[in-house]
Amino acid sequence: MKRLLFLSAFIPVLSFAQIPAGYYDGASALSGYALKTKLHEIISAKNINWHYGDLTAFYNQTDLDRYYDHTASNTTILLDIYSEIPDGPDSYEYTTANIIGSANAEGQGWNREHMMPQSTFNSNYPMYSDMFYVIPTDARINQLRSNYPYGKAGSTNHYTFTNGSKISNNGTPGSGYTGRVYEPIDEFKGDVARSLLYFSVRYEGKLSSFNYFNGTSAANDRSPLDGTEEKAFENWYINLLLQWHNQDPVSQKEIDRNNAVYSIQKNRNPFIDHPEWVNVIWTQTPDGSAPQAPVNLNVQQTSAYFVNLSWSAPADSDLLGYKIYQNSVLVATTKNTSITIDHLEPSAPYNFTVKAYDNGYLESPHSNLITVTTLANDIYAKDLMITKYLEGNLNNKAIEITNKTGHPVNLNKYRLSVQFYNSSAGNYYFPDPYELEGMVQDNETFVVLNPNANFSCITNEEARFVTAAPQLTYSGSQYLELRYASTTVDAIGTSNLNNYETLGDVSLYRSAAVNQPNSTFTLSEWQIKPTDYCEDLGSLATNSVNANSLAPYSVYPNPVVGSTLYIKGSQLQNVKQISVIDLSGKLLKVKNQPFKNTNALDVGDLKSGVYLLKIDEFTLKFIKQ
Repeated sequence: MKRLLFLSAFIPVLSFAQIPAGYYDGASALSGYALKTKLHEIISAKNINWHYGDLTAFYNQTDLDRYYDHTASNTTILLDIYSEIPDGPDSYEYTTANIIGSANAEGQGWNREHMMPQSTFNSNYPMYSDMFYVIPTDARINQLRSNYPYGKAGSTNHYTFTNGSKISNNGTPGSGYTGRVYEPIDEFKGDVARSLLYFSVRYEGKLSSFNYFNGTSAANDRSPLDGTEEKAFENWYINLLLQWHNQDPVSQKEIDRNNAVYSIQKNRNPFIDHPEWVNVIWTQTPDGSAPQAPVNLNVQQTSAYFVNLSWSAPADSDLLGYKIYQNSVLVATTKNTSITIDHLEPSAPYNFTVKAYDNGYLESPHSNLITVTTLANDIYAKDLMITKYLEGNLNNKAIEITNKTGHPVNLNKYRLSVQFYNSSAGNYYFPDPYELEGMVQDNETFVVLNPNANFSCITNEEARFVTAAPQLTYSGSQYLELRYASTTVDAIGTSNLNNYETLGDVSLYRSAAVNQPNSTFTLSEWQIKPTDYCEDLGSLATNSVNANSLAPYSVYPNPVVGSTLYIKGSQLQNVKQISVIDLSGKLLKVKNQPFKNTNALDVGDLKSGVYLLKIDEFTLKFIKQ
C-alpha cells in the first residue's frame, strides 16, 4: 500500500513525547553492556504479562495499518510486515477476525508470529506472549519461516512472497551457517532488528538457559543466540541487526506501536525511544587481553543449603563478569565480587573456583580453589515456599511466595506450573510454565497476580509479577507447583487428580509454624480461608522466622546474664531436637530429646551476642551477655 508520507514530519516530536518522565533514569551516563544491563532492569521492573490468547484483541490497538494507503481512521485492517507492499496495493488484507491455525497458500488468514522463535524458550511464559516481538503475520509465510533466523538471502532461493520477502539459503557474510533464513523487505528490516535487540535486553539473565547454537544444531535449526547474557547473539547476527537498524531508522509506526504496547504491557522498547543506544551497546572494542585470575576466593558464610563466596577483582580495563565453578562445573555467573551458591546438600563437601571474563569473552585462569563442607542443619528454609494461595471468583487468583532461606535468591530458574485435564484425551497435562525472574531478598515475600483480579488487598501495581498465563487461571480443581528448573519445590494439591474437593472455593494461608517448603501437599500445614479472602497479601506478618509470638515456647531470662537459659512451654518433653545457631548460620549446639528431665539449657560456653534457638520447627531469638 502507498505510504502516507505526511506522518514522517512528526517523528522527531512524537518519538520522545510519550516516554514517561524518569523512565530511563540512570541509563544516559552508561555505555556498553553496563547500559544493556541497566535497560534490562528498567524494562523488566514492572510488566503485565498477558495470555497468548489475549493478543488477538490487543492487535486492534497496536497493529492496525494507519501508515500506508489507509488513514488514521482505519479501525479494522491489520498491518502485516510479512505481506505489506508499501508502494502499491496489497495482495490481501486481514482483520483480527481472519485468524486461522494454518494455511497452504498466502492470503488465507493470519496468525501470531514469534519473531524470536518460541522454540528458543520452549514456549514458556512470559516470553511466549511478549507483544514486542509477537506480531500478526500471514499464516503461510509464518509457517514457512518456521524457526529459521532472519538473514540476507543467498543464491539458493526457496520462496519469494508477494511483497518480495524471501526464504533462501543464508547469504549473510561471516556466518558459517548455510541453512535457510527469512529476509523481510527493506521497509521493515529495522523493525525486525529492534524487536530482536529488545528480546536480548528484556530477557538478559535467562538467555544462557534458552536454546542456542552450540556447534551441534542441525543446519536448518539454528538459533542465533550465542549463550552469553550480554552480547546475546553470534557476531554475524549482531552485525546483521546493527546494519538493518542503521539502514532502516525508527518509523512512526514503531513509535506508535511502542506507546500502544506500553499501555498494555507497562514496558517499552528502549531502541525505539533511543535508537542511538544500539550502537552504544554493541560497537565496543575489547582490549584483546585476557584478564588475570580473581584472587582471595573465600567463604563468607556456610549453611546447610548454601554458601556465600567472595573474592577480589583482578585489574582489567574491560572486565565484564565472573563464572563460578562448583566441582569443576559452571553453576553461575555474576558481575559482582560475591555470590550465594544454593541448592546444596547438608553435610556435603564442595570445591569452588572462579574465573573472570571480559567484554571480548576472554577468560582468566581459575582462582584459588576452596573446599567447603556444608552444615548438617540450620534454621533456614532449604528453598522458597508458597505461603498464600488465593482462589476466588472469575480472575481473582494470586500466589504469594516467601524467601526464608537466609540469603538472596536468583529467581531465573524458578517457575510456576499448573496441571489441567484434557477431557477429550482423558489425561492430565502441564501447559508451558510461567518463569519468574530477578532477585528476591531474604525474608522478602512477593505476589504473582492475575492482571484481571479484583482483590481489595492488592493491585497490579503492588504485585511483583502480574500475569494472565495459564498458571494464574486455576479454578480450584488444578494441581499447582513451584519448581526450581525441573524439580518440584512446593505444591498445592495432588498431581493427576481433580482437587476440587480440597481446593475448591477456598483460599489457603500457610501456618506460621511451617518454615519449610513441601513437595507433597499437606493440608494440615495450611489455614483454610473462604473464597476471595484477601488479607496481609505480600506481608511477612504471620510468616517471618522471627514471628515468635505465635510459637508455643518462650525463653527466659532474655538477655541471659549467667550460663543457663530456661525454656517455657507445654509438652516440652515431646521436643525432639534443639539447635543453637549464630547469626552467620553456623551451627553451635545440637541436642536430641533435650527436655526429658529439665527445661534448662547450658549456654555458658557461648560468647556475648545474639543467637537463634531452634526448637523442632520453631525458632526463637535470645541474647547472651
